[in-house]
Parts: sequence; structure tokens; C-alpha cells
Amino acid sequence: AQCLSSQVHGAFSVSHTDWCGDAAVPHVTKCILPLVISFQLFAIHLQKEQYYSEQHSSLINKAYQTLLNPLSRGLYLLELSGVEPAKETDCDADSAFLMEIMEINEKLAESKTKNNLEEVETSIKVKQEELTREVTAAFERDDLQEAKKLLGKMKYFANLEDKLKAKKVPS
Repeated sequence: AQCLSSQVHGAFSVSHTDWCGDAAVPHVTKCILPLVISFQLFAIHLQKEQYYSEQHSSLINKAYQTLLNPLSRGLYLLELSGVEPAKETDCDADSAFLMEIMEINEKLAESKTKNNLEEVETSIKVKQEELTREVTAAFERDDLQEAKKLLGKMKYFANLEDKLKAKKVPS
């Protein structure tokens, strides 16, 4: 085996005989192997960091989406307080409210033009904003049962909004 050039010899500041022949194997193993192991451990650490970063990014995104929407935010606040959200089978909604929902549903079903859909959309948004203010006030008063009832109503309007979106963009 031929020895490394004098430039390499100077760069590593080892004796010429350390890099020649069979004597070089233990020296290379002693010097290089720890570097390779360190690099592999660093690469594994980077992979773990990337995994944790992806997990945290997903959680942060989910939290942001939860807090962005007044309905999901309110439901989350109820959950934190240990209050079960209203279920669809709960019949606490008053008849006037249910009539309002039925009327909007009928308008939505009958709407054929863009103007009619915009009218329904406006009425839904106005009602959602009103309910959002009422829920906020209920939470500020720490009236969790009232907040639960109002959030149940908000679910109805969220469903109406979904129906409106589906009607505006037919599949």
C-alpha cells in the first residue's frame, strides 16, 4: 500500500508511518470511528427532532383551528369546565327557535338564484354573530348552562351554513 501524500500528512499532523500499511487500521479506527458514531447519533437526534416538530406543529394547528371558530372554541371551554355539550337528542330548544330554523331551511331549499342565497347567507351570519355575543356574555357571567344552550343553537346554524356552502358549490 502506498502512503498518503505529504499534504495529507501535514493536515492530520500524524507521523508518516501511522498512515501506511496495516499499522494505519487501528489508528484510523481509533480516530474515525468515534466521528462516524457521533454523526450517526446526531442524524438520529435530528430525525427525532423532526418527528417531534411535526407532532407539535400538528397540535398547534389543531389548537388554532379550535380557537378560531366561535362554536368549537365555546365547546372546548365547556369541555374544560367539565360540562357535557348539548346533544341533538336534547329538546331544550324553544319552539320559536325551531320555527326560525325551519323557515331558514325552507328558504335555503327554495333558493334558486344567487341573490336568494346571499339573503339566506346574510340572515345566517347575523344570527351567528348574535349567538356568539350571547355565548361570550354567558361565559363572562360564568353561566355555563346558558352557554351550553346557546352553543346548541349555534350548532343548528353551523349545519345551515354547511348546507348553504354545499348549495353554493354543487358537487
